[in-house]
Amino acid sequence: MVGISSLPHWLETLLGEKFFNPCLIHESAKKNEKNIFCLDCCTSICPHCLSPHRSHRLLQVRRYVYHDVIRVDDIEKLINCDYVQSYTTNSAKVVFLNQRPQSRPFRGSGNVCTICDRSLQDPYLFCSLACKVRQLVRTEGGISKYLYECEYLPLPEGTKGESCDLDDGQMTPDSVLESPVSLLTSSGSSASGGGVGCKTLACTATTEFVKKKRSSISGPRTTPYRATCSRVSEITMSLNRRKSIPHRSPLY
Repeated sequence: MVGISSLPHWLETLLGEKFFNPCLIHESAKKNEKNIFCLDCCTSICPHCLSPHRSHRLLQVRRYVYHDVIRVDDIEKLINCDYVQSYTTNSAKVVFLNQRPQSRPFRGSGNVCTICDRSLQDPYLFCSLACKVRQLVRTEGGISKYLYECEYLPLPEGTKGESCDLDDGQMTPDSVLESPVSLLTSSGSSASGGGVGCKTLACTATTEFVKKKRSSISGPRTTPYRATCSRVSEITMSLNRRKSIPHRSPLY
């Protein structure tokens, strides 16, 4: 929470609200997490509380790596979000509402957040919306010239306000996370004009190598064994011949 009294009431409440807690009014219902923020009532609600708020300005809050994020397309209708590091996930660009705790301070020489020193990519200056708001209040005494008038703000089309928990993964800023298999397949297809990917080629090569190795091991095993057996039988026959009763020449 920024904790600055000069902020608009809706923004101060949004940055200080605890989302995804169970709704006390609908505690026995499924999907009762409070993940919608009503700007007109300055409160968080669950999907089952939507009916009396349909005509109000609404923001849907999402979860990304266990922290609250909001779509840039939605929040930019209310406040300028320039230089706040964004993340693209599920084909939607999002920003963090508040700064996240760090296990250790960043000591590198790269770009860092102006407020909390979190590592950032160029040209970003803030890791969250709260950090930018705090910096503007500190340096300019307020954020009034960064606010936009918005009289109509419905939930995104096709969204009923359900809990949208995003995958917990380490995503790179401004890039869509793809599975390693799809990346390998796409790179292989583009390079060979619809051929197999690198992973498939590696598996095929390994299979052929194993087959060759097995054939080389199993092949010589049978041949020497048969040769050895035939050699032993020859020796046995020769010994039997030596041990047989000698034939004497007749006496004349």
